[in-house]
Amino acid sequence: MAMLTKLFKNNIRQYGMIIALVLISVLFQILSGGTLLKPLNVTNLILQNSYILVLAIGMLLVIITGNIDLSVGSVAAFVGAISGVLMVSQKIPFLPSVLICLLIGAAVGAWQGFWVAYVRIPAFIVTLAGMLLFRGLTMIVLKGMSLAPYPKTFQKISSGFIHDPFGGRVHLLTLLIGAALSVLYIYMEMHSRRSKLRYQFDVLPPAWFAVQMILVVLVINLFTWVLAQYNGIPNILILLAALVAVYSFVMNKTVMGRHIYALGGNEKAAKLSGVKTKAVTFWVFVNMGVLAAMSGLVFAARLNAATPKAGTNFELDAIAACFIGGASATGGVGTVLGAIIGGLVMGVMNNGMSLVGLGIDWQQGIKGLVLLFAVGFDIYNKSKA
Repeated sequence: MAMLTKLFKNNIRQYGMIIALVLISVLFQILSGGTLLKPLNVTNLILQNSYILVLAIGMLLVIITGNIDLSVGSVAAFVGAISGVLMVSQKIPFLPSVLICLLIGAAVGAWQGFWVAYVRIPAFIVTLAGMLLFRGLTMIVLKGMSLAPYPKTFQKISSGFIHDPFGGRVHLLTLLIGAALSVLYIYMEMHSRRSKLRYQFDVLPPAWFAVQMILVVLVINLFTWVLAQYNGIPNILILLAALVAVYSFVMNKTVMGRHIYALGGNEKAAKLSGVKTKAVTFWVFVNMGVLAAMSGLVFAARLNAATPKAGTNFELDAIAACFIGGASATGGVGTVLGAIIGGLVMGVMNNGMSLVGLGIDWQQGIKGLVLLFAVGFDIYNKSKA
């Protein structure tokens, strides 16, 4: 029991947010009369929050370094506008247009990263200027009008589903993917446990470890079963899963990830240890620019239009997702999975409050309180430590 308490205390934010997500889902499932977890609504939840979750992954890296990016919503809108000009107005094919848009996002990130990393202007000021600049450029590119429709191939990024070769009323391929993910999860957890035992790290007792694996496997297969009742796995979920896997690996298993955490923990100590702090900051902002561009493309594909109002408040939702998911306001702390869980907490709250008929005024107020509580909880834990 003492070991369980220790493990829980060491991961209190991550476990706390998972518990909160479950409780919020159960609450709104009851209040909405069972509508929240219906297959159609679960699929809509994924589609509605996909572009925020993409942003949250990039924002997490920025926040871990101790910075902030207020421009991501405007950058997403700007790149969406460029994509509209390329694909709708100029009829440039899908793949070259997407590549051009991602390169523009990288250039925007490099522009802002240069001012933050090398000129040493605070990120808050640089990205606030970027928020205004790229919102203005969006208006100029679109001339105050929307561009639509996009090619069908591009729309499938946000509205398409993986094809089921088996047919039938239930999406069988989705169920098979769920089973494969379960096997992969069990293998990875057992491999990780063996490695920790080899180096004499604390691990869960065998009985609790088995309970954890059973619960996670049940959640995976229940989730895929719900998706299989509608149209199966959305294309955007594949993209999100790939991003989570890649960025989790980078942050946990690579030198670059260790350098990002070191920079956020103590910049001077990291520099004295040989970390090229300026280069790390620069590339984190380049990465944020690419993911902001990706988010803008996903949003444009879902809306099937490039509009001047795109990206409004995206930055606030992404920042809130990171902080609610366990990132520290002072940098050096946070996980990719935590940011995704934080984004899902916000998404379920938004969707659930809409289903039960709460107005936008109440929704904004409640989200603000949740964000304040999450950051306050982080400060409290640090003071106790």
